[in-house]
Amino acid sequence: MFQDRVLSGMRPTGAMHLGHYHGALKNWVKLQNEYPCYFFAADWHALTTHYEDPSVIEQTVWDMFVDWLAVGIDPSKSTLFIQSRVPQHAELTMLLSFFVPLAWLERVPTYKDQIEKLGERGHDLHTYGFLGYPLMQAADIMIYRANKVPVGEDQTAHVEITREIARRFNHLFGKEKGFEEKAEAAVKKMGPKKAKVYRELRKKFQEQGDHVSLEAARELVEDVQNLTLGDKERLYGFLEGGGRVILVEPDVLLTETPKLLGLDGDKMSKSYGNAIMLREKPEDVTRKIRTMPTDPARVRRQDPGNPEKCPVWNLHQVYSDANTKEWVVKGCTTAGIGCLECKQPVIDAINKEIAPIRERALQYEEDPTLVRNIIQDGCEKARDLADETLRDVREAMGLNYG
Repeated sequence: MFQDRVLSGMRPTGAMHLGHYHGALKNWVKLQNEYPCYFFAADWHALTTHYEDPSVIEQTVWDMFVDWLAVGIDPSKSTLFIQSRVPQHAELTMLLSFFVPLAWLERVPTYKDQIEKLGERGHDLHTYGFLGYPLMQAADIMIYRANKVPVGEDQTAHVEITREIARRFNHLFGKEKGFEEKAEAAVKKMGPKKAKVYRELRKKFQEQGDHVSLEAARELVEDVQNLTLGDKERLYGFLEGGGRVILVEPDVLLTETPKLLGLDGDKMSKSYGNAIMLREKPEDVTRKIRTMPTDPARVRRQDPGNPEKCPVWNLHQVYSDANTKEWVVKGCTTAGIGCLECKQPVIDAINKEIAPIRERALQYEEDPTLVRNIIQDGCEKARDLADETLRDVREAMGLNYG
């Protein structure tokens, strides 16, 4: 239907650590070579849980972008921007809020879970903004008509509610006055041969439920050069017996990421003090890993251990090849190697991985205007694309007074 487009974002948390890299950034670098990508700093989302202390947001945004660029996110392939610098996000969120049922927002799995967890830490999250968090996430995606959202399995519910909202919007507002007449006129613009094929494929889908015909018809419409975007939206909707497809239903782009835990075996987080940062100095990486806790059974050098009970083993799972892992298992269980020996391959691998990241970051640290110029350009590009979507949304909702 619309052009393939990837959208993802992160709350600004400042400098990134290895958990961020393996959990998302490494995949973003790969995706930018396959699709047009839009990656943003979700600073408004940060206010949903940290509204009482917004002073830290600005610096964390710039620190985060430095690391994004340093790991290889390429501004010539990906659009980097700040959510709040594209006010169309807020307008679309507000327009969607008029018809999205409260029950849809309350049933999002993370809502009650976060209310309880953060409430225990003294955060009052019984706010309009926090309840509407999934709605703004949906607007973040739909404002760019992104049809691919890279997430882990635990985040699929947020994409699913976006699909439901897009579907509801198209059902409510896609049925413009004289839709069928306009759709028939668009069919004729395809030319006699393609129009005939389109009608045959449409009939097969509507009468037989043939989804192969549906996809073939969509591809046919996409390939016709002389159709306006509005005509294509009508033809997509006409295929399925509905109205115009104005907002896209995004698909989950499931990403398999290694589960990289922190130095203590818990989730890697700066707030837990168990993270290795992407710009960590070699000597600090060495110190942090050499002082990691190991299997409690290995009190003395000659005591055998069990890698499964050692946080260092998780790092081997990510950084070591099969031969090294075999060496670790044998050496640990027989006390053939000591814990410091076991840790050294991990130290070497991590330092090798982050050395070029640290080096690329230097140019942005020394000249912050480089980052700001990249983000300014990205914000302008994002606003232009968002304007196209909002123009169609306003028109469909009867708000186009031009």
